[in-house]
Amino acid sequence: MSTDRDDLGTPVPLTGPARRVVSLVPSLTEALVSVEPGAVVGATDWCTHPADLDVARVRGTKNPDLAAIRALSPDVVVANKEENRELDVRRLRESGVTVWVTDIETVPQAVASMARLFDFLGWHSPDWLAASRDLWCGDRPPVTRTVAVPIWRDPWMVVGARNFTTDLLRRLGWANVYAEDADRYPSVDLADLDAAGADVVLLPDEPYVFTADDGPEAFTRTPTELISGRLITWYGPSLVEAAELAR
Repeated sequence: MSTDRDDLGTPVPLTGPARRVVSLVPSLTEALVSVEPGAVVGATDWCTHPADLDVARVRGTKNPDLAAIRALSPDVVVANKEENRELDVRRLRESGVTVWVTDIETVPQAVASMARLFDFLGWHSPDWLAASRDLWCGDRPPVTRTVAVPIWRDPWMVVGARNFTTDLLRRLGWANVYAEDADRYPSVDLADLDAAGADVVLLPDEPYVFTADDGPEAFTRTPTELISGRLITWYGPSLVEAAELAR
C-alpha cells in the first residue's frame, strides 16, 4: 500500500492502481474517463461529458448519495474543495471510503493537480495534459479586452477573485473586471454589472443556462456574447479546446 497526500495535504492510502473510481466533479469525470473509461463506475448527475458516459449516478455535487457511493465499493472517490462539501468528504472517510480532494484556483494548479491525481491512481498521463501544460502554463499575454462573467441571474452573481475561471480568462488575454473583488462569486446589482466597464459580458450556459433569449436582453450598455461554460470553467480535456477562444 502506498500513501500520497491530496491537494489539501491529507494522507490518502491506495493499494495498487485504482480500478473503481467515483467522481464528484464533472470536469474531473471527463478527465478520468479519457484515460481509463472502464474504471469510472460512478459520477454525479451533472457529469455530462463524455456524452455517452454510462455509469451509476450518485446525485449532485452538493448533495451526493453517500449510500449509493459506498454501494459501488470504490477504490477512490475524487472530490474538489470548491465543488463538494467537506461534510460529505468527512462522512465518506469515516465510513472507510478513500477520498482524494483536489484544490484548484488557477490553470497551472489544475494541470499540476491532475498530473498528481493520475500518478496517485496509477494511471498514465494523457497527451491532452501535456498539451495543456504547453498551452497554458507560460507567461500571461497582454490584456486585449475586459470581461464580466455572470453565473446566475435573479439574483445576479458573477465570477470574482481567486478562482480557475478568472485565471483562465486572464491567460486568454481577457481581464475580469471583478478579479479584485473580495468574494470569489459576488452578488451584484444588474445596473452596476451593466456599468462595470467591461468590453463584453460573457454569458455561459452553466451553471445558469444563458441563451440568446435569456440574458442578453438584460443589458442596455454592455455588449454580450454567449460562451460555452465548459470551456471557461472546466479543467480537463476541454483545456485544449479552450485555448482556441483566444484566436
